[in-house]
Amino acid sequence: MTASLIIIAFCLCSLIPHSVIAVCDNLCSGRGTCQADDVCKCYDNWGVGLTHTSGDCSDRICPYELAWVDKPNYKGTFHGYAECAGRGVCNRETGECQCFDGYEGKACSRTSCPNDCSGHGTCEFIDDLTYKTVHGDYSIQGFSDEAQTFTYHDWDSRKTRGCVCDPTYADVDCSKRMCGYGTDPLDTRDNLLMPLKYQTQQLVFQSSINNCQNEGKTFALKFTSTMNEVYTTIPIAMSCTSLELNDFVHDVQLALLNLPNQVINGITVAGSLDPSGYYVHLNVTFTGCYNEGPQHIIEVVDYECSNGCTPKLTGINMNHMYYRASSNVSQIQVPDFASYECGRRGKCDYTTGECKCFEGYGGPICGVQTLII
Repeated sequence: MTASLIIIAFCLCSLIPHSVIAVCDNLCSGRGTCQADDVCKCYDNWGVGLTHTSGDCSDRICPYELAWVDKPNYKGTFHGYAECAGRGVCNRETGECQCFDGYEGKACSRTSCPNDCSGHGTCEFIDDLTYKTVHGDYSIQGFSDEAQTFTYHDWDSRKTRGCVCDPTYADVDCSKRMCGYGTDPLDTRDNLLMPLKYQTQQLVFQSSINNCQNEGKTFALKFTSTMNEVYTTIPIAMSCTSLELNDFVHDVQLALLNLPNQVINGITVAGSLDPSGYYVHLNVTFTGCYNEGPQHIIEVVDYECSNGCTPKLTGINMNHMYYRASSNVSQIQVPDFASYECGRRGKCDYTTGECKCFEGYGGPICGVQTLII
C-alpha cells in the first residue's frame, strides 16, 4: 500500500510543469536574440560558418554580389548572388572580402585593370567604352565631339573594366609609348598620270534657321591626331554671306594650322554657300607631311560654352535631324597615302616612342629613303 502511494505521487510530480529559461550558446555573442528553443536569431550580417546558420552569431557575413561564375539554379540561370561574388574569401573578423588578384571593390564586384593601366590611362567600365576614337568613326550624321557609346545590360554591366589609354600610349595596359604614323615611302599609286590625292573632309553646316541668323556666333573645331592627342581650335565666327565667305574660309584654315605642335602642318580649305542660306560647305584637305594618310574625322563643337568653359563659345543653331540631310562631317576624297606605324619601314621602340628605321630609311617615322640600290 505504501509503495503504491509513492509511485502515484512520483507520477503526479512528473506532470507538474517546470519554468524554462532559454540559454543560447555564448549568449549569441551579443549579436543576436535568444529564442525560446535555445537558438540564436542573429542580427543582420552576423552568423556562423560557410552556411551562415545562426550558431552563436560570432562571425561576420561579407557583402554579396552577382557571382562571376556559379552553378545554375533549377531554371538554368547563372550569376546568382554570392558572398564576395565568388572571387574572394570573407574575413569573418572584419566582414570584408579579401579579393583574389584581378578583382577589387566591395564584394569583389569589379575587375581590376591590367597593371592599373601603368599610370597612363583610366580604368573604365565596359558600359563606358567607346566605339573607336571619334564620333565620325561611327556616324557622319550630326555634330558631336564625343565617341559613340552603347547601352549595355548584360550581367557584367558595371563589373568588367578595361583601360582607356592617355594620348601617345597604347596596348591593353597602356604600357607602350606610341610611335608616329605615316605612309610607306615605297608605296606606289595605281595611276601615276592622275594628280596626287590628299584626304578631303567636308563639313556641312545646315541651320534649322537661316544661317544668317548665326552670323557672328562662334563654334570651334576639334582634331584628334593619329597619336590620339586632342586639339581644339580658337573660336571661329560663323559667316553666311558671299562677301565674307573668303574671310570665313581663311579663319577656319588659320585656326587649324595654328593648333599646337604643328599637329596639322599643311591644309587647304575651300568653301561654298547655298543660295537659300541654309547650307554652308567647307572642304578641308590635309596636305602636310605630318598628316599623310587617313586622319580622324574633324569634330564640330557647336554648343554654347560660356563662363568657365574653354574655349568660350556662343554656339550655333544647327539641324541634327537623322531622317533628312543635316549637319555632318564626312570624308569625300580618299588619300593616295596610307598610314602605318613607323611608315612600315621601321620598328617602334615602345619604351621611348621612337621609330628605329630599317637600313636605308630615316626620319621621325622612317618616311625618307636614304639609300637607293
